[in-house]
Amino acid sequence: MGSVGPKPKIMANTDSRVTIHMAASLDGFIARKDRRVDWMETSDEFVGGATMDPEFVEAFLKSIDCYVMGSRTYETALGFEAKGLGWPYGGKPVFVLTRRTVPRTRDTVEFYSGDIVQFVNGRLRPAFRSIWFVGGGVVSGECLRLGLADEIRYSILPILIGDGIPFFEKLGRDVALHLVEVKGYKSGTVALRYDVRTKMKKPPGNEPNSGG
Repeated sequence: MGSVGPKPKIMANTDSRVTIHMAASLDGFIARKDRRVDWMETSDEFVGGATMDPEFVEAFLKSIDCYVMGSRTYETALGFEAKGLGWPYGGKPVFVLTRRTVPRTRDTVEFYSGDIVQFVNGRLRPAFRSIWFVGGGVVSGECLRLGLADEIRYSILPILIGDGIPFFEKLGRDVALHLVEVKGYKSGTVALRYDVRTKMKKPPGNEPNSGG
């Protein structure tokens, strides 16, 4: 109506849940420095481990409403698809956080370059119940630093790669977690699930970034 005033407070849907999910090496890297993930094809076997039942996996994936990722993770997914490995996100909405120009290969993909807090709380939470952040390290770190994540699902592969791109980058603060579940699989992968505790402790001398 032409009036000028303070921005209204963004209200998030309390029923929604933001999950950070990543597969990483035991030493905490999600890719090599050159972004290759060839090391993910491991040959370990844990005799007492669980198996991935296809019906369970299918039902679980159906419970995810949308995916959020950075442009590098998106490009990695495009590379897998180009090799005939398929598009890993099915027909679910995919939101790519980027200021770069990258190809849009399907209608379910949308690019965003604005304020991430406003995007998650004002756009995603009201529309989706299960929101999954799937990489990369900068996006995951920003999501945690800004207090947007409700849980972390961390799949640790049975390999050390020595150097690479870390799971979380530039947190700038401690993030307290609560361990909810631990599960080992026949592949040697260990799946950890943590709830993010609401109170976060920051290191002395570091001021939090409001993020808008």
